[in-house]
Amino acid sequence: MIVAAACGLLSAPANASSSQGAAPAEEKSGAWSILADLTTEIGPRPAGSPREAAAREWAVARLKALGFANVAIEPFTVRGYVRGTDKARLTAPYDQPLAVTALGYSGTTSDAGITADVVYFTSLAALEAAPAGSLVGKIAFIDHAMKPNQDGSGYGPYGQARRIGPATASRKGAIGAVIRSIGTDNHRNPHTGGTNFPAGVKPIPAGAVSNPDADLIARVAASGKAMRINLVLTGHTQEAMPSGNVIGDLPGRDPALPPILLACHLDSWDLGTGAIDDASGCAIITAAALKAQGDGKALRTIRVLWAGSEEIGAFGGDAYAAKHGTEPHALAMESDFGADRVWNVKLKLAEANKVLGERIVAALAPMGIVLNRGAPDGGADVEPIIEKQKLAVIDLTQDGTHYFDLHHTPDDTLSAVDPAMLQQNVDAWTAVLKVIANEAGVIAGQ
Repeated sequence: MIVAAACGLLSAPANASSSQGAAPAEEKSGAWSILADLTTEIGPRPAGSPREAAAREWAVARLKALGFANVAIEPFTVRGYVRGTDKARLTAPYDQPLAVTALGYSGTTSDAGITADVVYFTSLAALEAAPAGSLVGKIAFIDHAMKPNQDGSGYGPYGQARRIGPATASRKGAIGAVIRSIGTDNHRNPHTGGTNFPAGVKPIPAGAVSNPDADLIARVAASGKAMRINLVLTGHTQEAMPSGNVIGDLPGRDPALPPILLACHLDSWDLGTGAIDDASGCAIITAAALKAQGDGKALRTIRVLWAGSEEIGAFGGDAYAAKHGTEPHALAMESDFGADRVWNVKLKLAEANKVLGERIVAALAPMGIVLNRGAPDGGADVEPIIEKQKLAVIDLTQDGTHYFDLHHTPDDTLSAVDPAMLQQNVDAWTAVLKVIANEAGVIAGQ
């Protein structure tokens, strides 16, 4: 996931339902069934990979079976990352194995890897302040202090250590970079995710170690003893990998009215099965769209967008806007923060839609979901079309307290999802859709 964009939200594994062995009795249109089947039958879905391609075919079959019309794959190609062998070891002053994962677009090592002295930085800011050339021949280690919070807002600032830290180290001469995982757990699971090397900056091997291993490195750094790490990251960046979006419509009674766009992303990182990031989002929006239809059609068409290649650069959202940017849309929403409970709603509606906004807030009030007067951002898969058309936006904000315990880790599996919380998301989305998909007047964002 790209925050607010990247990437889902769910309860911590310890809080997951004890009934994971048997899915609730739901039809194929139910969110749990969609989520369980996608993560079981397809599993990890890295951007550009054969498994992402299999997921697109799976999505087409499922959406058609559920009664969606105009179901289609809209292909595009991406610059992707293919994982190889990921290993790391502290070799001095003590010999310790490290749980590590390569970051997307990491530079490549040989099978033997690289071994070099480590320069420890307490933060990205400390690395940025290092003199030019001070890291020649070294491996930079970037620490940080990400803490959990309900809205997940720490991911933006702390995630910069992953997004730009390795490139910053490369500019200063480093031959490798290792970061503390961008996560809030204490499990010995590293968190993967994409990094970025701008044009002219040499890609260097870049990985993330688990939080317990980062604590170990920090303790050794505090002792003042010199450290060395052996880093093996044999994956590689690959051009022109096949990806694509999947779209499907539930046609409305009045085809002249601009549709409502609901988005999620179909791809995932490969360490887990992408349950919270973002199979749960696809399950939520699809089940809610069907439930909002009831026994008959809604007034407006509801379109679902299962976007591809979000995790490595939100390419699916860009591709959708490029293909459909001249077609009218009324409003866009996205689910990409897992499946813990929805607790507030943010609205971006024109002043003329004030009453519509009040109706949305009233529909959610019985569920204990309250208005947040902050600005919604929609999410990475709808942001390009929102910006192009200045669309109305609704964010249904999930509780993110435990999301970054699981995000981009091997623990992102179905066992992390609480079925009751997943259903609460569906109910919240359904309540909103019953209002906006049956609004006959103009819906606008400004």
